[in-house]
Formats: sequence, C-alpha cells, structure tokens
Amino acid sequence: MSIAGNLSAIKSSLPENVTLIVVTKTHPIDKIMEVYNAGHKIFGENKMQEMVDKHEQLPKDIEWHLIGHLQTNKVKYIAPFVYLIHSVDSLKLLQEINKHAVKNNRIINCLLQVYIANEETKFGLDFDEVEAILSSKEFAQLKNIKIVGLMGMATNTENKEQIKNEFHSLKIFFDKLKQLSTFNFQLYQWE
Repeated sequence: MSIAGNLSAIKSSLPENVTLIVVTKTHPIDKIMEVYNAGHKIFGENKMQEMVDKHEQLPKDIEWHLIGHLQTNKVKYIAPFVYLIHSVDSLKLLQEINKHAVKNNRIINCLLQVYIANEETKFGLDFDEVEAILSSKEFAQLKNIKIVGLMGMATNTENKEQIKNEFHSLKIFFDKLKQLSTFNFQLYQWE
C-alpha cells in the first residue's frame, strides 16, 4: 500500500478526538513530502537537530512537535518554529523556552512530561514536582509559554496490566489538576 493509502487507513481508524502526529525520525525528505502531499501537516521529531534540518527543507505550514528530550542549550534552535514541545521536564527548561519565545515574539505550547514508568531510562517530573512548578511564583512569570497538557510514557514492557496502571495513575493526576487549576489541559499518552 502507498504512503497516502496507509495514512488514509490509519486516520480512518482513529477516534475523532485523536490527533495523528506522523513521526519523521530517520525518514528522508521525499517520504515526508509524500505524507505532506497526502494532506497531513502535523509531524513529530525526537531529535532537535534532525527537526531543524527538516524544517529548513520542508514547507513552512508544517506543525512541528518535538517529542524527544530537549536540553536547555538547544531551545534556541527550535524556538522560532516549534508548535509543541512534548518533553518539558523541569522549571529550568520552561524558563529557557520562555526566554527564547520572548526573543521570537511568540508563545510556545508545552507539555509537562510526567514520570510514570518503572524504568530508569525515562525522563520526567513526579506528581509533586508538577504541582510545585504549576503553583510557583517563577512559573507565574512565564508569559510566553502555554502548558497545554501532560505527557507520560509507560514502561516498555509486554505486561499490559502494568501499562494500563501507569496510564491510569496519570489520568487520575490529570483529572486532579483539571479540577484544581485554570489550565485547559489535555492528556497525551505514548505507548
């Protein structure tokens, strides 16, 4: 089946409230253009440098999502164009994103990455850290970022019950935050 055919089949199988982010990791420009020409304009990349290179070569109406870990010293490279950063795991990173958003005269959407996995290789904030950041004076001063939700990655395991329980804990925390805050949060889950 062609890329356009695969894309159409995937999109038709998704519930209406699900947004498909096509991950471009390691894929060449010509394959990405096939997806773009099939009408899809939301792409995710897990490496900052690869995203910058692809952004320079591809149409500018693409909505770019950084889905991988982001170091503070790399924010400046994506701040002019990134639509959503999925992997914010510290107040320091939020402050750096805000600084570069100000320089680029824009507001950058962010997800707080919450650590729900039983794996040391995953990044993220624990529930208490998320609450501390959202209620801090430092966070209140950040006017050029918008927290649009939470993101969690479950443990890389075949144990479906463990995965279900990890995402359930994130959902409970998400619901608690929605009740306590004025944020219009969404919940993002990666399996």
